[in-house]
Amino acid sequence: MAQEASPSTAQEAAPTQSPALATYADRPDVRSFVDEMVVKHGFEKEALLALFRQAQTEPAVLAAIRPPDHPSARSWRGYRKQFVEKRHIKAGRRFMDEHRLALQAASDRFGVPPSIIAAIIGVETFYGRVQGRFNTFSALTTLAFDYPPRADLFRRELGEFLLLARENQRDPLSYTGSYAGALGMPQFLPSSLRHYAVDGDGDGRIDLSGNVADAIGSVASFLSLHGWEKGGSVAQPARVKGEAYQELVDGNVDPLLSPAVLRAHGIAPPRHIAADQKLALIDLATPRKPTEYWLGSKNFYVITRYNKSSFYAMAVYQLAERLRQPTPTKVKISPQKPAPHSIRGREGAKGRKEEMQAGK
Repeated sequence: MAQEASPSTAQEAAPTQSPALATYADRPDVRSFVDEMVVKHGFEKEALLALFRQAQTEPAVLAAIRPPDHPSARSWRGYRKQFVEKRHIKAGRRFMDEHRLALQAASDRFGVPPSIIAAIIGVETFYGRVQGRFNTFSALTTLAFDYPPRADLFRRELGEFLLLARENQRDPLSYTGSYAGALGMPQFLPSSLRHYAVDGDGDGRIDLSGNVADAIGSVASFLSLHGWEKGGSVAQPARVKGEAYQELVDGNVDPLLSPAVLRAHGIAPPRHIAADQKLALIDLATPRKPTEYWLGSKNFYVITRYNKSSFYAMAVYQLAERLRQPTPTKVKISPQKPAPHSIRGREGAKGRKEEMQAGK
């Protein structure tokens, strides 16, 4: 989800229950929010209160966002299996083939590879097929006023959402999306949609739910505006030795480590790396399995601006690498019998088969 916040575990407490009032419009905290929207953005107070009278508390939203009571250890291999697998790869190659012109246009405009764009849409919504069915206004209202650990974030997003609906002259109650209020094929939060989405096909409007060109262009725009380096690498496996490298394992994805620092800690830097180029040491842990270590570049960091997770960024990168590979083609060759009285006879038939297998 673009620009999703990542709260600390300590902050993730259980949400409080809503006061036993008839509607959200009756609550003092909601009325205070409405007054703020009126003063800052010129909304009509009664119109907003009428909306909040129709908003519904969504228990499923609270259940989805709440951390588990007994969290299991994070597993990179388990996470990877969800996205870098046959269905995502097959559907992704088909998506890239069907929308190659839009992908290339976005890549030319923003400098982001088509495979990266497609992989993000694949991880987010399985190439647009799973966009979420929650009423966006009710979901954001529930999180903004009934989930204290992230109330500030979701109140901001609720305000952005109301501005978005007004700008598009659309009923706020007509939107659907994820439990967290993310919208469309690329699952943009309202703030990201307002600030980074683009009209990908020049039809004069932006539709991230139904217009693939808009979704493709908007993903590329988001990455570009967050610093994507055209032609730059994303990540590569780290070759580590000794124990000193463990001093650099801190969960930080910011590219801050120079080649000299890497060498001093037993990590071989990539070949042909400039002395002033910086990288991050990425650790991808799986319980009871060896930890994978990677070196992430600026572009890896940029992907984490879309979702602040090294697992997410690596899954996007590895899926993109698989999508870049051509679709395997199986060619079935039927045995050919020599024609009667052929001057080549059996040797001629064998020669023709070998020519076909060689692609001649």
